Amino acid sequence: MVANPNSAPEERVNVVVSVINRLRLVGRLFMDPRVPVYLKLVPIASVAYALMPFDVIPDVIPVLGQLDDLGVIILAIEAFVMMAPQDVVQEHMAAIENVSRGNHSKTDETIIDGEWRTVHRDR
Repeated sequence: MVANPNSAPEERVNVVVSVINRLRLVGRLFMDPRVPVYLKLVPIASVAYALMPFDVIPDVIPVLGQLDDLGVIILAIEAFVMMAPQDVVQEHMAAIENVSRGNHSKTDETIIDGEWRTVHRDR
């Protein structure tokens, strides 16, 4: 998912859009009650690891210290998506693609149509 610095701007934009869509998917899976709670702990644990003062590669080593934290977070996100129920993942991926294409309608949206009126009572 790393863009080549010599690549066309469109390819770099596609990488950014892909990362954003993956984060949207993780957010949607977090909010979905069909995903087991124990799976939701995987990305949380990776962020906790990144915030811990001790690491496999210490953060005082420039670049490498932060890269191991980033690698752990990326692996945890991918593992979370892979272990989540695939029908739920596909449903959310399709919804994200629809939004990306400009189709903002939801298939499970409930519309309630109604009228209201104000009744004035004379006292």
